[in-house]
Amino acid sequence: MTASLKDKLRNGGSAFGPMVIEFFSPGLPAIVAATGSDFILYDMEHSGAGFETMKMQFAGCRGIGVAPLVRVPSSEYHFVARAFDMGAHGVMIPMVETRQQAESIVSFANYPPHGRRGAAFGVAHDDYLGGHPADKMKASRERNLVICQIETALGLENVDEIAGVDGVDIVWVGHFDLTNSMGIPAQFDHPDYLRAIEKCVAAAHRNGKPAGFMALDEKWAETYWNLGFNIIAFGLDHLLYQQALSSGIDLLKSLRATQPHRGG
Repeated sequence: MTASLKDKLRNGGSAFGPMVIEFFSPGLPAIVAATGSDFILYDMEHSGAGFETMKMQFAGCRGIGVAPLVRVPSSEYHFVARAFDMGAHGVMIPMVETRQQAESIVSFANYPPHGRRGAAFGVAHDDYLGGHPADKMKASRERNLVICQIETALGLENVDEIAGVDGVDIVWVGHFDLTNSMGIPAQFDHPDYLRAIEKCVAAAHRNGKPAGFMALDEKWAETYWNLGFNIIAFGLDHLLYQQALSSGIDLLKSLRATQPHRGG
């Protein structure tokens, strides 16, 4: 059996993959799998994508070694539980600010006795297979990841308590919103921001949890890996495509400048 992403991250492991906000094509999971990525982090918060789109994407990840993760718009039960029902291996919740909120999210993600998630078996999350519900509930808890985003000043203040909640699996820094909340928008070299990063990583690791981050490019990836982050989303899909296309177009334009007239 292929190791789950949760298994890979256990005991200080690491994982990498893209964040996807725009290109929800049927072939995307296989394309990503071919790169050696461990996961795809789909975004519902800012993309406008709905659950029907996500269900198709999760299905495309089945059996190819890429874990489907999804950032839902908010922490309500119907986002968290339904995402897991449709086959997500991890659900990211934005702007988690208190221990109580984290505990509530964990309860939505887990079946009794660990939570209050409603029962539905023989559906997408268990590959439409038969089997005893007790075994499926155990397998769900062993595989699924709850990812709490720290992206407000209040969340930062309570990060150690949030990281300490049993069932919170990953502490993920939402860097843009965090700087906005701190009154230093996009000042990623500001001493207060750098202290906040250090605090989040320390809280995660002190509680035996991986720390997560979305790196926009190679420089960010190296920097935040060296700051102690275990799970890193590399780039946004449309920006990666735009950057690669810009590079090729710039090359062609430079060639045209040196050879403006062609035969034909």
